[in-house]
Amino acid sequence: MAKVSQIPNLDNSPLNLRSLREQSQRELVNILKNVRGKKCLVIDPKLSGSLSLIIQTSVLMEYGVELRHLSADPLETDISKIIYLVRSQFELMKFISSQVHNDISKGLQREYHVYFVPRREVVCEKVLEEEKVHHLMTIGEYPLYMVPFDEDVISFELDCVNKEFQVDGDTSSLWHIAKAIHKLESFSGLIPNVRAKGRCSVRVADILTRMQTEEPVNSHDMGIPEINTVILLDREVDMVTPMCSQLTYEGLIDEFFHINNGSVELDASILGAQQQEGKKMKHPLNSSDKLFKETRDLNFEVVVQVLRQKATSMKEDYAEMTSTNQSVSELKDFVKKLNSLPEMTRHINLAQHLTTFTSKQSFLARLNMEHTIVEAESYDICFEHIEELIHKQEPLISVLRLLILFSVTNSGLPKKHFDYLRRELLHSYGFEHIATLNNLEKAGLLRKQESKSNWLTVKRALQLVVEDTDTANPNDISYVFSGYAPLSIRLVHHAIRSGWRPMEEILRLLPGPHSETKRGGFPHSASSESMSVAGGRVADGRRSLVLVVFIGGVTFAEIAALRFLSAQEGMAYDVMVATTKMISGNSLTESYVEKLG
Repeated sequence: MAKVSQIPNLDNSPLNLRSLREQSQRELVNILKNVRGKKCLVIDPKLSGSLSLIIQTSVLMEYGVELRHLSADPLETDISKIIYLVRSQFELMKFISSQVHNDISKGLQREYHVYFVPRREVVCEKVLEEEKVHHLMTIGEYPLYMVPFDEDVISFELDCVNKEFQVDGDTSSLWHIAKAIHKLESFSGLIPNVRAKGRCSVRVADILTRMQTEEPVNSHDMGIPEINTVILLDREVDMVTPMCSQLTYEGLIDEFFHINNGSVELDASILGAQQQEGKKMKHPLNSSDKLFKETRDLNFEVVVQVLRQKATSMKEDYAEMTSTNQSVSELKDFVKKLNSLPEMTRHINLAQHLTTFTSKQSFLARLNMEHTIVEAESYDICFEHIEELIHKQEPLISVLRLLILFSVTNSGLPKKHFDYLRRELLHSYGFEHIATLNNLEKAGLLRKQESKSNWLTVKRALQLVVEDTDTANPNDISYVFSGYAPLSIRLVHHAIRSGWRPMEEILRLLPGPHSETKRGGFPHSASSESMSVAGGRVADGRRSLVLVVFIGGVTFAEIAALRFLSAQEGMAYDVMVATTKMISGNSLTESYVEKLG
């Protein structure tokens, strides 16, 4: 079966992401080269997905590496040189210390190296000192601030940014985000226009300015910058979109099977590998897969038709092949088509499997309810529906997700309803969930209503609900949710087209401050006032680029909507997405769940 590479092909990227990835590869290889001979590389499990998108395991093997995952258990290996590659986290220091103590108790003489990703933290080294192992370690850093997921998507791989900021008041990830953007600028030149909306975004814009003062990117050596504008957007500004069910092909795969680091793990039989019944298989999902690139952003209703047409046309070609004499070049063309057969079979199987979920009555009823909540004109129906879900003990995450959508569109719930639903949730699901409900309240996602909701005003002003959306031939981004246009992407579209100024009134109705900054003197760059002019060209004829940064995560459906916008006539810009994490409504809701014990 033709294999799709886990490492995405970045050749068509509007930015030179390839050299960025190669730099990360070199830095890792240098760490390995610095330790001579055989070595055991012990990886923080959370980093293994990121590394799989940067470097192939076979390359690591060439440097005499034996791979292990870091855990609380003692380290089982005969090798005496140990390299730990870990995020700066308290509990991981405890794991490392306990492994070292275990080695010492067995009388093992080992050489230890600890590399922090992306940078060392004093608090972590303190733990190693308290555990009396710091003096045995060589300490270093592996500055991996971002991972290219695809030719137009970069992830900073920061979990739980929303919860850390909204609930714990922890702003440490904001420095990391600014550092990653600043690092991008060292490849592509200083970004002249910075637009930010939301508490975190405005802070990141400020940190970027400070970084440019402290470690300037020398813009004059690089000519016109490759990125014309960066738009920073807090997830908090639009919590409605991620709570709605995504209806694009890639979005639905994520909703039902969870895409992790650019691949989905499914039973081998689903992907058409009969001989491996019961075994799980990882299937990469990126633009190296031509058929996926063509279908990923379509509304799922359309995908099934596209696959059916392709299968039919291949059948017809085959019939023609066998019944007539073909020239060599016609045969060649047919063989080329046959090469895509495994890809097609895989997607037909995957789409068929998805259909078993999307055709369920419960899923259709959910979509209907989401739409009713977003329209925000039938409060009682929505309230009673959620109450019923709680009494039926539907999965908690699924209920909380709908409840967040309901609370956010209503700017909270009247005190009587808020107290009642909270009490019912604890009765139905157990009192241990009180910490989770407190987190959601602190984050403003499930709270008492203090003022009238302005959702209706925002919805109308930005035309978020679009009747009669044509999902097969869309002319608006609302096709990604079959009738709801993601608020986040409407904002981005305005920011690209005309900056924040013409929409100040709407921005004020949404959470958090906003800012707009011009940096550096770029006489040749397109004016910051209006960017939709066809003049958005870089010197060598490429379209200039807008980088959209989502702080707190982005969904696949939103990325699909941005790609759709970028492909429209009159849009003179390519769009690149950077995010702290790829999210869905479920994973975002789960991030607020307090794990007790």
